[in-house]
Amino acid sequence: MKRPGKVARYKIQRRLGTELPGLGKAGALERRPYPPGENGNKRKKYSDFALRLEEKQKLRFHYGLKEEQLRRFIRDSKRGSGSNWVNKLVGRLETRLDNIVFRLGFASSIRAARQLISHGHVLVDDKKLDISSCVITAGQTIKIREKAKENQIVLQAMQSPRLDVPEFLLKETEYSGTLQAVPGMDAIPFSFDSGLFTEYYAARKV
Repeated sequence: MKRPGKVARYKIQRRLGTELPGLGKAGALERRPYPPGENGNKRKKYSDFALRLEEKQKLRFHYGLKEEQLRRFIRDSKRGSGSNWVNKLVGRLETRLDNIVFRLGFASSIRAARQLISHGHVLVDDKKLDISSCVITAGQTIKIREKAKENQIVLQAMQSPRLDVPEFLLKETEYSGTLQAVPGMDAIPFSFDSGLFTEYYAARKV
């Protein structure tokens, strides 16, 4: 998936009618709360398929996933016991290292969090981890390395936090936090209809 620029990220959120914090700076819908395009302010009537597709796209764009990555997470979430695979899916997405770095306020977007991680600026249990998609387990501690505390990504995020730190994370110091528990759907920081999302994949092989 090609990484969208600022204008493209705004258009994505306007098209979906929802601010997606993972894409970065707020305000996509403040001045133009309608889809992009010449006739964007005239919202068309959505089909059932389009409504279901929108819910899927919200999840994919917020967490910055390619379609196959999302499908892989879905397959993993459907394994084992229990029928609420969407709840398990959200738990996996919210406990990815890139998302946790973002939710702890160390980066202003998930994309920026990945940059910190790939450059070796993030420690998990005091060991460098440069794999953004790694799923963190409860009890593990995430830190910003000492040499990265003056990094512009970190400084800008701390000056203007995109979101409050959620309850499933404990911010222990300014530059460290611990995953307390695996969250469920209530952790999603935007409006999301799990029923429509489930229906989208009900007739599709993942």
